[in-house]
Amino acid sequence: MKTLSLVIPIYNEERTLKHLVYEVKKIETDEIKLELILVDDCSTDNSYKIAEELSKELDGVKVFRHEKNQGKGAALRTGFLAAGGDYVGIQDADLEYNPSDYLKLLKPLMENKADVVYGSRYLKQDTRHVLYFWHTFMNKGLTFLTNMYTNLDITDMETCYKLFKREVIQEIAPKLKENRFGFEPEVTVYVAQGKYRVYECAISYNPRTFEEGKKIGARDGLHALYCILHYGAHTAPLPMQFLLYLFIGGVSALVNLIAFILFNNAGITLLYSIGLSFIISAILNYILCILLLFRHKAYWNATGEILTYIITLLIMGSLDYACTYGLIAIGLSALGAKTISTIIGVIGNFLLRKYFVFFEKRV
Repeated sequence: MKTLSLVIPIYNEERTLKHLVYEVKKIETDEIKLELILVDDCSTDNSYKIAEELSKELDGVKVFRHEKNQGKGAALRTGFLAAGGDYVGIQDADLEYNPSDYLKLLKPLMENKADVVYGSRYLKQDTRHVLYFWHTFMNKGLTFLTNMYTNLDITDMETCYKLFKREVIQEIAPKLKENRFGFEPEVTVYVAQGKYRVYECAISYNPRTFEEGKKIGARDGLHALYCILHYGAHTAPLPMQFLLYLFIGGVSALVNLIAFILFNNAGITLLYSIGLSFIISAILNYILCILLLFRHKAYWNATGEILTYIITLLIMGSLDYACTYGLIAIGLSALGAKTISTIIGVIGNFLLRKYFVFFEKRV
């Protein structure tokens, strides 16, 4: 007999929690024993009381409570570390997903074909519940971007139904930081980086409306985009890294150019205009790099990273200065000269950032 641990994060789910737990218990078989881990994330309704009653009424139900509301991701971390089953999955406390689908998700794991199985709402089924267009569009867009930066080929990154071998999720869990719905792209990135075997199975989905208690929104979608880049870009295929740096470099170059024009029009001397605009863009470039593309302190400690970054600033600053002055000297306008020198700077900065400042140790 194998044990399936299902982590159920709870926040104000008094209407559906008891029914949901009863439905989940129905999937227990002679081959599969259930461990249900209910994690109440400081609900303000009767959810915690109901969870406590369920733990006394039913075998295999554990209850944990956060004294402060932290979010779904935080509740899942608590549950993952407490799980004792052979396999560990996620079950939302609402009724959007059908627990019986877990019997399908378990099959690749029990046959030792997979380490992780995702339940996809978008794989072909005989029938399906029609979903919200913009919600689906956002989900598929984020999944597409995740695939680009992880080199996976999944169809539903944002699915709730993710099932892991226990040793896999407990290896990943200490790395997890996202407290809200950023958990979905974050854990997917770590699955890809761990090179675990991933399967997908088609599942049913019955979405609830925001009036019925749905909690994810547009802000969570934007944060998911940030998480895909922040956690996954540094191990993405090189072309994807360069495309992202083109964005970072382009934004920095535009700020460099705008600052130069403003300083120049304000009557500041050419020397100071070049220097100040370069410093502003360099600071912005560094911040965007560590937020979106490269791992902070990947090779150096904090002091070492700053020193290496200063070295690249001196190199690229000297090149920027010499290039701008040289092009002006041969007859180009100040704006034209600055534009060309910033394009050169974008290419040079990417190479120096990747292979010098944020160089990663080989494992």
